[in-house]
Amino acid sequence: MTEVQDRDIRRALLAGLTGYLIWGVSPLYFQLVGFASALEIVAHRVVWSLPMLFAVLLIAGKLRPAFRAIADPKVLLTMLATAALISVNWLIFVQAVNGGQVLQASLGYYINPLMSVAVGVVILREPLGPWRIAAIVLASLGVLNQIIAVGEVPWISLSLAVTFTAYGYLRKIASVDGRVGLFWETAFILPFALAALVWMGLEGQSQFLDSPAKAALLIVAGLVTIVPLLLYIIGARGLRLSTMGLLQFTAPSLQFAIGVMSGEPFTPAHMVTFGLIWAGVATFTWSQLRRERKAVAAAS
Repeated sequence: MTEVQDRDIRRALLAGLTGYLIWGVSPLYFQLVGFASALEIVAHRVVWSLPMLFAVLLIAGKLRPAFRAIADPKVLLTMLATAALISVNWLIFVQAVNGGQVLQASLGYYINPLMSVAVGVVILREPLGPWRIAAIVLASLGVLNQIIAVGEVPWISLSLAVTFTAYGYLRKIASVDGRVGLFWETAFILPFALAALVWMGLEGQSQFLDSPAKAALLIVAGLVTIVPLLLYIIGARGLRLSTMGLLQFTAPSLQFAIGVMSGEPFTPAHMVTFGLIWAGVATFTWSQLRRERKAVAAAS
């Protein structure tokens, strides 16, 4: 490996890890803006992300490709679907954080990659294998324990996992640059976000004009959305899939720690749920590493 290649890998690793770290500590930001409703926070997230994304595309020379991409009816319909999914995902996540359910949110993002495996098997006809079967079974047992022992259906976790898995699948088949895709998703959500902000303003429910400090904090929602995504893209381009797969668990792990430190209920029954999910995640990760080693060996 050359010195330039080594430097590029270290740069990509730093970028990818930083992106996941920001996603991991994002509940702290959403708790900080908890003075506003989840709807208002997500609306501002959309409103302030769009001009930032436009600037990113302009600097990267991606504006023309962005408009060419959306001229394809299939891409247009896919982006409309992903816009709906990501807006629902954002609303659920912010509502969960502001409602003191950070642990459930973290559980959802632990389940997400395992649910993606199930989608790959059912829809894409990808091979499953014993390790992946074990991972899915362990995760399913974790959810079952949450229902029986804890006495609650983890709707927040399952909703986050389902919406983000569906979002990831559609984004994968669309083959659109991450920045371009998020730009169009944000643009499609914008009319609804503006309508929500106008309605909240008329009903006296808006917090944006209460003080400069509150306004500034809500504007930061755009940066909280854009910055980790750009860092993720840099990481994904320069690192192996297995490396990014390992890094992705940084975010829910930090969210888990925030939930526990915030004093959310965490009984032995909750520990069993997370233990089973973590065991499934570890099994899944081991499976990914084995597959990549075999692929490298076969190519050499």
